[in-house]
Amino acid sequence: MNLQEIRNERYKWMTWKNIAPLRNSIASLPKGDWHVEIGDIIKISGEGVDENHIREIAKLMMPWRKGPFEIFNTYIDTEWKSNIKYNLLRAHFNLKDKRVADIGCNNGYYLFRMQEDSPKSLVGFDPSALYKTQFDFINHFVKSEIVYELLGVEHLEFYEEKFDFIFCLGVLYHRSDPVMMLKSLYKGLDKQGEVILDTFYIEGEEEMCLCPASSYSKIPNIYFVPTIKALRTWCLRAGFESFEVLETSVTNAQEQRKTSWIEGQSLEDFLDPNDNSKTVEGYPAPARVYVKLRKDK
Repeated sequence: MNLQEIRNERYKWMTWKNIAPLRNSIASLPKGDWHVEIGDIIKISGEGVDENHIREIAKLMMPWRKGPFEIFNTYIDTEWKSNIKYNLLRAHFNLKDKRVADIGCNNGYYLFRMQEDSPKSLVGFDPSALYKTQFDFINHFVKSEIVYELLGVEHLEFYEEKFDFIFCLGVLYHRSDPVMMLKSLYKGLDKQGEVILDTFYIEGEEEMCLCPASSYSKIPNIYFVPTIKALRTWCLRAGFESFEVLETSVTNAQEQRKTSWIEGQSLEDFLDPNDNSKTVEGYPAPARVYVKLRKDK
C-alpha cells in the first residue's frame, strides 16, 4: 500500500467547497507567541488579538464534537466534555518517551492533552477534512509537533513506524468487521506495545452481541455492541495476549449534550424520553467499557 499516494489524494479534500474557506481563514490568523495552558480546558491567551475574528472563524468550523477549548476568551463548549474520559483513563497510562498514536483522533483534543507526558512522538489518524482543519486552527496557536494523518485504522499496519501505545476511543463499533480492525491495531504496535480501547457494550454473561437493525441511539453506522466477554474473545482472536478491563461507564448528559457549538441533536434526543435506560430504538442505553490490550511478541 502506497501511503504517500493516499496522502496526496486526500490532501485534495482541503479544496472542497465547504473546506477551502475554512483553510483560508486559518491563513488570516494572527502570528505570535501565545500562552498555552494544557488541562481540562485547552486554553490559549495573549494580547493584541481581534477576539471577534477568532470567534467568527471558530464558529465557521462547527460542529465541534471534542473539547473543550478556550481561544482568547472564546469558550468552545463542545458536545463532548472529553476531559471526563481523559481523566478517567489518565491513571492507566504513562506515555513518557513513547511513540503514541490516536486512532479516530477527531480535532486532536486528546493528543494535545497527551503532551503533558512528554512522549517521543504523537500521531493522530482521522480521515476527516473538517476535523483536520479544526486541529490546524488550534495547533496554529499551540505550535505542537503532533502529526495529523488523514488516514484510517486500515492504514495503520502499513504506516512508516510502529507504535508503543495506541489509543482507539469510540471507533470499534463503527466497523463492520471488528476483529479485522483489532488485527490492524495489533499490527500497528511494536513489541510490548499497548492499546487503550473504548467501545459500547451490553450487559450479559454470554459471548453475545447486539446487532442493531438500522441504528443505535440514532447512530446509523453501529454494527455490533458486544458483551465484555464477547469483546475479550474478539481481542484474543486478533492476537492480543492480554485483556484488562479498566473502567465501565454509562454516558450521561454531563459528558455529552447539545450546545451552541454543534448542529443537530445530541444524547438527550437519542434516549427514550420516558425511560433513559433505553435508546429511542428500545435498546439498552449507551454504556462504555475501557480496556487495555497488550502485545507481548
